[in-house]
Amino acid sequence: MWRDIKILLIDDNLARRRDLSVILDFLDEHHLACASTQWRERVEALASSRELLCVLLGTVEARGGGLELIKALRGWDETLPVLLLGQHPPADWPKEVRRQVLASLEMPPSYNKLLDSLHRAQVYRAMPGQGRGLSREPNLFRSLVGTSRAIQQVRQLLQQVADTDACVLLQGESGTGKEVVARNLHYHSRRRDAPFVPVNCSAIAVELLESELCGHEQGAFGGALYGHAGRLELAQGGVLFLDEVDALPLSMQARLLRVLKEGVFERLGSTQAQSVDVRIVAASHKDLEAMLGEGSFREDLYYRLSVFPIEMPPLRERVEDLPLLLNELIARLEHDKLGSIRFNSAAIMSLCRHDWPGNLRELANLVERMAIMHPYGVIGVQELPKKYRHIELEDEQGDEGGVFEVGLSDPSSLALLPPEGLDLKDYLAALEQTLIQQALDDSAGVVARAAERLRIRRTTLVEKMRKYGMSRREDGGNAVGPGAFVAVDNRSAVAPPGAEC
Repeated sequence: MWRDIKILLIDDNLARRRDLSVILDFLDEHHLACASTQWRERVEALASSRELLCVLLGTVEARGGGLELIKALRGWDETLPVLLLGQHPPADWPKEVRRQVLASLEMPPSYNKLLDSLHRAQVYRAMPGQGRGLSREPNLFRSLVGTSRAIQQVRQLLQQVADTDACVLLQGESGTGKEVVARNLHYHSRRRDAPFVPVNCSAIAVELLESELCGHEQGAFGGALYGHAGRLELAQGGVLFLDEVDALPLSMQARLLRVLKEGVFERLGSTQAQSVDVRIVAASHKDLEAMLGEGSFREDLYYRLSVFPIEMPPLRERVEDLPLLLNELIARLEHDKLGSIRFNSAAIMSLCRHDWPGNLRELANLVERMAIMHPYGVIGVQELPKKYRHIELEDEQGDEGGVFEVGLSDPSSLALLPPEGLDLKDYLAALEQTLIQQALDDSAGVVARAAERLRIRRTTLVEKMRKYGMSRREDGGNAVGPGAFVAVDNRSAVAPPGAEC
């Protein structure tokens, strides 16, 4: 799973610390286990705090308890997530401490809960401005978070064009984050210290659009009591962002074309040309090439604006970025003191199956709505609005009672996932049953010896045999060699991927 980084296990309950160490060993997870008074000594050997994925925090008997220990951990690395063992953060803990606690694990930890919590810690650690949920540039990267190929390509294109003065045309569905990309473009350009001036062309009445963009002189029209600087003047030296540029009337398109060609414009009611140095970034959710054929958009203006086109991918084509996007949106809610929530793995799976016609805007609205309805809660499938429930509720429960007890040295070498998928729960159960049978056969039916081969306790093996209905064949009270234990359902091997178990 996360073998390149370590887990810091802190627990003054020696027995529980040992049990958790065994579980983490079975999972092949590198970890450091210690008492609450020893954690600083254990982390001194690390080259950096970034080598740690998270802290598993149990009983703390030192003065101040868990609160003071988390504060000390924050002083060492304020972005290090904490998973509490067998407890929940008290309501009187400071908000910044509560925000650092990603989850509370019941003991012993269930399969789904532990896996979900470790994955959440990994996402939390990978975020820009970890823990604070903020990138170094304020209010940026909300739609640029992700590791999908589509968003990586957008970032690469931005990197290539940012420090030039070329016109950029952003195209994509509504809500895909075109203005966010435009702001990133401005921030990473040589014009970053000059203004970024956004204009929504469809939100301004046609008769006022020319005045808004170019400005007007006193008395240019009825009610023009004073001169007014337009958006072009306000953006001098910086970036003018024209959102929904397809809404510009033809007359205004001609004026914009002159700005792009000659770098001059006139205020409304004036004949004096003014020079302007602005970079134009335009955006549209419509097909501008189709509008060329209709005659509603000038062909020469289109080719001036689309020197460097960037297509924004819809959310449904980058659902693998959904966990990171959720983490970013939740972190911003917390930063703005609007509450906090967490989504469990089943809810995230359900959201990944949604079509997202509203894209990032729809996702942000959902997160804010859930934070209002379930403040500081864990959102499961049943808490989601009906249109976002795309999996059965029983799938969410999964194998909550299953505890991590068995680990394999290299699980990735067992099988390849077939294209049609498989029932993971049944597959793992059949695999576990087959390995138990092999261990019993190799141990001549001696339960204690088989438990040693499986690196579990004898009582645990007996419970698993009872779970799978594996009975012992008796012959005068003694085991009868290989095959002394048989499975009631006669399954002798793990079914191949995709086959019915």
